[in-house]
Amino acid sequence: MTSPLPEAADHTPLLTANRRNALKLGLLGLTGLGAPALAQGARGFTHGVASGEPGPQQVLLWTRYLADQDTALKWEVAQDADFARIVAQGDCTASPANDCCAKAWAKGLEAGQWYYYRFIAPTGEVSLIGRTRTLPVGKVPRFKIAVFSCSNYGFGWFNAYGHACEAGDFDLAVHLGDYFYEYQRGVYPSEKQGLAERLVPINETVTLAQYRERFATYRADPDLQRLHQLYPTVTVWDDHETANDTWRDGAENHQPDEGDWATRKAMSEKAYREWLPVSDDYYASYELGDLATLFRLETRHIARDKPFELDEIFAAAGPGKAEAALAAFRDGEWRDARRGLLGAEQEVWLGAGLKASARAKKPWQVLVQQVIMGNLAMPQNLAEGMAADAPGWLKQRIQSATTASAQGLPWNMDAWDGYPAARERLYRSSLEAGANLLVFTGDSHNAWAFDLDHQGQRVGVEMAGHSVTSPGAENSIRWRRPEDLAKDIVARNEQLKWCDTSRRGYLAVELTPTAALGEWRFLANVRQRGTALAGTKGMVVLAGQRRFSV
Repeated sequence: MTSPLPEAADHTPLLTANRRNALKLGLLGLTGLGAPALAQGARGFTHGVASGEPGPQQVLLWTRYLADQDTALKWEVAQDADFARIVAQGDCTASPANDCCAKAWAKGLEAGQWYYYRFIAPTGEVSLIGRTRTLPVGKVPRFKIAVFSCSNYGFGWFNAYGHACEAGDFDLAVHLGDYFYEYQRGVYPSEKQGLAERLVPINETVTLAQYRERFATYRADPDLQRLHQLYPTVTVWDDHETANDTWRDGAENHQPDEGDWATRKAMSEKAYREWLPVSDDYYASYELGDLATLFRLETRHIARDKPFELDEIFAAAGPGKAEAALAAFRDGEWRDARRGLLGAEQEVWLGAGLKASARAKKPWQVLVQQVIMGNLAMPQNLAEGMAADAPGWLKQRIQSATTASAQGLPWNMDAWDGYPAARERLYRSSLEAGANLLVFTGDSHNAWAFDLDHQGQRVGVEMAGHSVTSPGAENSIRWRRPEDLAKDIVARNEQLKWCDTSRRGYLAVELTPTAALGEWRFLANVRQRGTALAGTKGMVVLAGQRRFSV
């Protein structure tokens, strides 16, 4: 399929680089997939292996061993897939108290090296062999990152994960949230939209057992298992790992009859930390030698204020009064300096980290975070061509979005657009530090490239990735051709340099001392399993420029 978007910039595509690595992995016997879940009363490794939280001398290892009691496991890290040269080893426990998941820190490793690891049960059973990598120190000529978000099991196959595994040339995988979706079966996707062979559990995730069940379903996917087996990961949660539009004290998809919110949030965090190779830190940083610092941010659970709802303001105003109500909101509540996403403590931590990274003359300060940071308003012609019998809720949503846009308001109040004072604080902090921001973003299901600025000063760029499977604007704005919609959205938003609102896939980023290359990779299909691409789009930002190159 030919992409309707402009061709990628003139560069050697990341896709063609280092194919030898993928072949080598197959020859080393790392092609096996995880075993299926075992019958009740059985025991054994069930969901493969994973690694995460890499540092220069350490990495966090993960596996799951199903048994009805605590099981002592041994783990080994080696320089070779045959484990002839073991460099670290230790013990860990797979406990029913943690859903039989086990994690262990492998320490004392060398910086910037690939390693192989495995777990061994008391019976002698050996897990799959995983591959991981420590972070580099000193001079780093290049570093490649695969960036994912919004992976809804029911909407299709995780072909984006499979493609990244076939590429074989990444140093790190980053997942920006919506690793799974919490809805009950038949809601999102609906029964009509979902694939019969991709069914999620019947009930919505509310209890600890249900969050664990959802993880087990997703982690049984072969491409997701493979991704974790081959690459160390840095993962952040967004909202659906708990409930849609999560904020500090609640969520849009949390109802009074679903129990105490604090309890539900705590249970979701517990399951997340059980099933993924993540630390207990809400936010953290990762140093890529002299090349970059990655800052993993938390924008949902600890500090986010309740998001505004434009639809509610629009509906409450009544006929003929919406414009005035939205204008008053724009000049009042929307700009409230007290509202935030990060919280004071995390803001101070980030500001200090940006200063330290810039002072060390690292060319890139990378924010690994969840929601769109750039300004994004809807074009005034959005409703043109919409069918007269379109659902009432959709008509109101479009009308409120375009009316808000005419009043100088953005569209999505659940993004940084809903917290302009907090965004301004972050921009000022970055400018004061002399940082060069590179922002990785998920959440929106669509692909975006923003030049970020503050009061006429360049701050950096945002590479917002499209979803692995979750549908984008093409699922709701069906009356507009995707290429026309994208053109109109770009024309409406000065910061926005390019977007794609209709295709699924992932973002591949290559960092070098002189440039950061983002390549949005679009999968040909998610309704059938396969890794064929429909196209790519490349964008480049030169170090120190804080904007995309033309």
